[in-house]
Amino acid sequence: MNAQDTEFVFGRMSGISRFIYEALGTTASNGEVDYTMAGYVLFAVVFLMSALVYKLGFAKDLKLMQSIIIYVFLFLGCLVLTFLAFFLPIVEGLIVAALILIIYRVRRMNEYKEDKNDSLA
Repeated sequence: MNAQDTEFVFGRMSGISRFIYEALGTTASNGEVDYTMAGYVLFAVVFLMSALVYKLGFAKDLKLMQSIIIYVFLFLGCLVLTFLAFFLPIVEGLIVAALILIIYRVRRMNEYKEDKNDSLA
């Protein structure tokens, strides 16, 4: 792929995807840039953020086998999300969702502590 095509593709990529690909692109011995590791890192980021959002917002106490099945299907679904993450802000959306769920959890824990303190008094 020539430099003009590379610039065109990078210009259309979402922010975090472009950052990952620019940071992890390695130059091979023949002078071409290899983006294999960047693809794996983008997939790992999508999977980890999806697992975090699932755990914060939707996870219930399940048996080990049920949890394994859920995470396997989450892993397979993240393959599709990774392809979308090249040009759509998937990772950015997952970050926002995780932040919202973290804020919700913190507020819920504070309310629980206040209710517990009020019932003891």
